[in-house]
Amino acid sequence: MPSPYGSLKIFSGNSNPALAQEICRYLRVPLGRARVRRFADGEISAKIAENVRGCDCFLIQSTCPPVNENAMELLILLDTFRRASAERISAVIPYFGYARADRKTEPRVPISAKLMANLLTTAGANRVLTLDLHAGQIQGFFDIPVDHLYAMPVFLEHLRKKKLFQPAIVSPDVGGVERARAFAKRLNAGLVIIDKRRPKPNQASIYHVIGEVRGKTTIILDDMIDTGGTLIQVASALKKKGARRILAASSHGVFSNQALEKIADSAIEEVIITNTIPLRQKSVKNVRTLSVAPLLGEAIRRNHLGESVSALFV
Repeated sequence: MPSPYGSLKIFSGNSNPALAQEICRYLRVPLGRARVRRFADGEISAKIAENVRGCDCFLIQSTCPPVNENAMELLILLDTFRRASAERISAVIPYFGYARADRKTEPRVPISAKLMANLLTTAGANRVLTLDLHAGQIQGFFDIPVDHLYAMPVFLEHLRKKKLFQPAIVSPDVGGVERARAFAKRLNAGLVIIDKRRPKPNQASIYHVIGEVRGKTTIILDDMIDTGGTLIQVASALKKKGARRILAASSHGVFSNQALEKIADSAIEEVIITNTIPLRQKSVKNVRTLSVAPLLGEAIRRNHLGESVSALFV
């Protein structure tokens, strides 16, 4: 079935070119030619080095560290496609930054996730594809269609091969319970909830472990790992409660500061992440990276042909 949006073209910014190449291999299409440079003062200059008039263009760019550089690059590239007369422009954002500021938690603070949604739309995006948003309601911040994908099938395939003994899915906070419950149902596992308080950003205190973990294989499930502080505290609490094994699964491995070093020295047997963000160290003994390129590639293919994307997660 031909696409109503013209020829399929895939482009990439500088945030994660390896993932973009892998997606192109899955789709069996070449990566589009785009040039992104910097002026001497750091300003971004962009040019599309091929004709995109009347084409269905997908731009792959995570807003991972350096966050502001990659976000600005994304916006400038979107504007470039719009001015080059692309028929449709889809922003494929495997990791959507600024998503933690999704509401006002106290007076006089921004809702940065809404600002990002406005900027993407103004820059020229007609559609957004993203993976495991920090909060599902961020989809409502956009006035354009959003395809919210989930890394759950990728994690489930990996964990089922392990044939885990008495698995229990651990939500590190109350906000992640819905995600953990859905995962536990598909893995036929128990559910554990951590009562966590966060006195300030990147700091957390564990108060209670709700659920039975003694003798079980616990899997801490979260959307992202930043400094690793919460993850390590949760792992320590689970160990004190008698957990037999401790694993973790997170879609986005941000790993700020000394997070990887802390995780390497922790009680966590294995941390499973995806390649939405490039791992800054080539090899970490207890970190395993799974690819979401087939998932993103299939979502792009279905979008291009006008097929259902939600059918991927039935």
